[in-house]
Amino acid sequence: MTHRQHHRFTLRELAIEAMLRRGLQPEFATAVIRQLDAITGPALPTADLADVVDLTALAWCSIDNDDSRDLDQVSVAHELGGGKVRVLVAIADVDALVAQGSPIDDHARHNTTTIYTAARIFPMLPERLSTDLTSLNVHEDRLAILTEMDFASDGELLASRVFRAVVRNQAQLAYDALAAWLDGDADEPAAVTAVVGLGAGIRLQDGVAQTLRQRRHERGALDLETIVPKAVFKDDDVVDVRLEARNRARQLIEDLMIATNGVTARFLADHGFASLRRVVRSPERWLRIVDVARELGELLPPLPDSRALEDFMVRRRRADPLRFPDLSLVIVKLMGAGEYIVERPNVASVGHFGLAVRDYTHSTAPNRRFPDLITQRLVKAVLAGARTPYAHSELQALADHCTAREDDADKVERSVRKSAAALLLQDRLGERFGAIVTGASDKGVWVRILAPPVEGKVVDGARGLDVGQKVKVQLVNTDVDRGFIDFARVG
Repeated sequence: MTHRQHHRFTLRELAIEAMLRRGLQPEFATAVIRQLDAITGPALPTADLADVVDLTALAWCSIDNDDSRDLDQVSVAHELGGGKVRVLVAIADVDALVAQGSPIDDHARHNTTTIYTAARIFPMLPERLSTDLTSLNVHEDRLAILTEMDFASDGELLASRVFRAVVRNQAQLAYDALAAWLDGDADEPAAVTAVVGLGAGIRLQDGVAQTLRQRRHERGALDLETIVPKAVFKDDDVVDVRLEARNRARQLIEDLMIATNGVTARFLADHGFASLRRVVRSPERWLRIVDVARELGELLPPLPDSRALEDFMVRRRRADPLRFPDLSLVIVKLMGAGEYIVERPNVASVGHFGLAVRDYTHSTAPNRRFPDLITQRLVKAVLAGARTPYAHSELQALADHCTAREDDADKVERSVRKSAAALLLQDRLGERFGAIVTGASDKGVWVRILAPPVEGKVVDGARGLDVGQKVKVQLVNTDVDRGFIDFARVG
């Protein structure tokens, strides 16, 4: 294949084509732009919002990727005495500017999520909103939905409260730099030092997050290390594919958001509201997970058991940390995809198998995910003493739609990642690689090579391969336009 020039342009065009094939809208309609032009500034409290509390003086901070501009949440913590800690998580009040049924809302409802591809991000909301007017930007006053959580020293949730407030982000922090400081490998980031009390508050948040994580693992939460390759550009050309490292700062946010989502789910149920829950059912292919464990010399019970699976994963991380991400990917594939469902109050929850939690919604990223915006509107209705803004039948339709759209978005992102990988590998035909089988069905067999960490299909010698097996493969073809990378089994 002829070497492709201007990789970024190629990938951007391929992303648009992939979205259109799946019925996603890559651009905003004229009606959306008209509505956006009529928005003059961020939403602020008015006289009829007497229940909004001014918390702008607290040492709030956001923690996100280095290049993130759509800041959905900020957090703060302080001691209550006796080993107790109060953590507050503020979520951007996107609904304050994006009215239900408006053109902007219709676009968000159609796509349901921001789509992140190598060459271009396709935001769910116009960037003037998601990166400015509804983003919790540093040194700006913003309306937010607050979740207040009081934890005992052992991580037990003692009390919680949900209310509305105005907050002001005091420091925009990045995962990698903050993690290096938390791990003792770097000095305190300058943005932390600049805010009185922020460093101590982050340490408190980290302590709570680590305790919450430990409690979930004791209940069987899976400590997986999923693989999301990211294309690295030099100017406009792809020069490498690297993995995004997990670290302590990412865990801090993950664990506080899981806690927030749990409180939100119970808050809605306690007030008699049906809600959109995010669930992962018991693994679809548990017996194959048992086989994977057996091939590694381990025994798992014949029926799904999250605690036994977590113990197995902990042992494997210690025994083979280099290949643990590959094993994690195998387990994720075998567990099956998550989905959105509607749960009524006083009905047994399906729960989230991987997180080992019973009550779980999506509420912490309303700039990026439509289910979170739905949840926000439900919460605001409770706080206002109003009726639910969504009938049960509409919620059910939205749950199905959001699940399908998330799958579409994942496939677009994966397709563009494969196209980026194909661009990187197009001059390496004939090379051999170590690989692990990541997918096996009647549609074919897929493997992930170890370096660079990219996935492709086995087009020759696939018979008998199953998820989790390690093989040797040879690169036989790349197709950038279709995002195809083809291998032949050689061992």
